[in-house]
Amino acid sequence: MKLPTLKIVAACLLALSLTSLAKELKTTEPAQAAHGKHGIVASVHPTATEAGINALKRGGNAIDAAVAVALTLGVVDGDNSGIGGGCFMLIHRANGSVVAIDGREMAPAAATRDMFIRDGKGDTELSQVGALASGVPGALAAYDYAVKNYGKKKLKDLLLPAAKIAQDGFKLNASYAGRLKGSARDMKRFQSSRAVFFKSDGQPLGEGDTLKQPDLAATYRHIAEQGSDWFYHGPFGIAVETWMKKNGGIMTAKDLDNYHICLREPITTSYRDYQTITFPPPSSGGVHVTEMLNILEHFNLKSLDEPTRLHVIAETMKLAFADRAYWLGDPDFVKVPHGLVDKKYAAELAAKINLDHTIEVTSHGMPADWQTNVFKKHTTHFSVADAEGNWVACTATVNTSFGSKVVIPGTGVVMNNEMDDFSTQPGVANFFKLVGAEANAVAPGKRPLSSMSPTIILKDGKPILALGAAGGPTIISQVLLSLVNILDLGMPPEMAIAQPRIHHQWSPNELSVEKALAPALKANLEKRGHHLSEKGGIGVTQIVGRDRDGKNFVGVADPRAGGKAAGW
Repeated sequence: MKLPTLKIVAACLLALSLTSLAKELKTTEPAQAAHGKHGIVASVHPTATEAGINALKRGGNAIDAAVAVALTLGVVDGDNSGIGGGCFMLIHRANGSVVAIDGREMAPAAATRDMFIRDGKGDTELSQVGALASGVPGALAAYDYAVKNYGKKKLKDLLLPAAKIAQDGFKLNASYAGRLKGSARDMKRFQSSRAVFFKSDGQPLGEGDTLKQPDLAATYRHIAEQGSDWFYHGPFGIAVETWMKKNGGIMTAKDLDNYHICLREPITTSYRDYQTITFPPPSSGGVHVTEMLNILEHFNLKSLDEPTRLHVIAETMKLAFADRAYWLGDPDFVKVPHGLVDKKYAAELAAKINLDHTIEVTSHGMPADWQTNVFKKHTTHFSVADAEGNWVACTATVNTSFGSKVVIPGTGVVMNNEMDDFSTQPGVANFFKLVGAEANAVAPGKRPLSSMSPTIILKDGKPILALGAAGGPTIISQVLLSLVNILDLGMPPEMAIAQPRIHHQWSPNELSVEKALAPALKANLEKRGHHLSEKGGIGVTQIVGRDRDGKNFVGVADPRAGGKAAGW
């Protein structure tokens, strides 16, 4: 979009001032904000963002663009997401209605509560790698439903461009190559994975190498011609069952045949002068982003000095994650108290916070009416908006890098390891050091708890932000911090997303902080009783929103990950 000369100068001056401010505050260098009149897309990969913009330009709406992004990410960012995984898609339609599509994976019918226990202890190796690690994938079913019911294009139109990229190949960047190298030891165990991601000398593909995925291209083309039935009720399910039987797995073609998306009732509430829409269980993210915002409403965050503000936010995270560990699970199987997002309950928790020192949180809280008032029965995030008024926040995942490390032979599909998001055994930590209780125990057909937190913010009833994040449990804290930075502190998205991050998940009892956080702030937090753990980076966030003029769009991809936002 061309700007008049004066606007170009103003934009350059703003960029310089933001860069200067970033250095002063020890932040990550601000990302380049993208602007658009007709629509905006932000994702973790430039090629996927381009696919979304192309879908808009070819007559699609934000729902079509989001699915185009998702399918393309399954090719160029397949270590994080793909049709072998799941997703939560939150849509605010142009007519004002809101749709929450649960495409979360389901445990196979033969799954049992103790399937990962060996010699009396939970074996997380089994839930993270190999044939028992995967839940039944739901992402494709969610994308198919979204396009058929709310899009303008056909699924075929969005699959074929992604299939061409898979066929022709693309060069691996340093980030992808690094994740592949980090997963190589486990991936080597499976011939079908070696065939896709390794060279003839037995080494994984490296930076600058071209990754071609002809089997995945063929899978996309089969789905384009025959619909998602090919995946859920045909050859793919048979291929899955064949591989699983040979390798000690339990997933069958019937499990694929029985998969179904769920339409959930979004969590809608308020935060100060804004309305918030987040995802309900089995997302713990939406519940606890809401719970934490409710707590923080009791503090004037803008007036607090920065050390105190960070301390209050960290204590808020700790309280919410203690509740997550006990209460959260699939609402179709367990009672998840609606009181967790109640304003009165938040007031009780807020009253516990000491501004000067950490508090001990020994266990979960007890929201009112917890027995009766309940919710109805490695990851990537992308956000899209269009000029018609459609907004999409979608988080998709195969869980850890390359999921279970298994590619189903002949399909190119990387299978998730989402079974690790269950409590393999109450009290046993998963890959992300999260512990859970009975509410999140394994059961046939159950959906594991997730931290995915797609969120849409409204002002005076109109959407102004769509955001979400990747990074396991840090997703929840990333979304919270972005909202505080934008809604409370008035930062533009490109500055908000670049601020050094903190994260507390109750167990372990430590406060993760990015190395970029100013030394004086770290010292102050330690003085207040926090046990700090430094991280190079905490997660990846993507944001789209209304520009300050209220007419055009702005989008930002997290500078930590080399993604891209683009407008049209």
